[in-house]
Amino acid sequence: MGRKRVIDQQAILDAGEAVVARLGAASLTLDAVAAEADISKASVIYDFKTKQNLIEAIVERAFRRDREHHAAVEADLASSNSLAIRGRIKVAEEPPPEHFKPVALGLSMALTLDPALRARMQKSQAETISRIIETASSPRGALLAYLALEGLKFLEYLDFHHFASSDRSRIISEIDWLVTATPDDKAGS
Repeated sequence: MGRKRVIDQQAILDAGEAVVARLGAASLTLDAVAAEADISKASVIYDFKTKQNLIEAIVERAFRRDREHHAAVEADLASSNSLAIRGRIKVAEEPPPEHFKPVALGLSMALTLDPALRARMQKSQAETISRIIETASSPRGALLAYLALEGLKFLEYLDFHHFASSDRSRIISEIDWLVTATPDDKAGS
């Protein structure tokens, strides 16, 4: 009878995120992840087989955590009016955690360079946009709010710009204002 396996896959993914934050996704190696997790390379290979599989698992976990976090926030909202976008705005009231910014930057590069990962991101974005539009009292306003929110997140998560706390709060408030906006249909003509 063999020894019971006690290596936690989540700990390996945590180690993978730490390596991505430090070196970037392109420089991630199974050796570096094993060293970060203080386990053998064989243990990393046992669970993930390849660097690509490990990166995909890290990305999938990030997507899953994002979905779960937004779902929990939505469940706590008092109103169901434009629920999907209001939940996203509520989440965005807090700036991104500093420790995750280098991970987001590294994973963004992986998403950009890998067509399969990019397709997963495209699918996730399409699902999010559909849900925002379907749950909105003003679908166009909610879509514009989402685009503005994603622009803010892009600047912050990729560490391109930092807003002062008061400016950031005002921006979030103005994005919330967009949710119920009803743009003139002739504006695009």
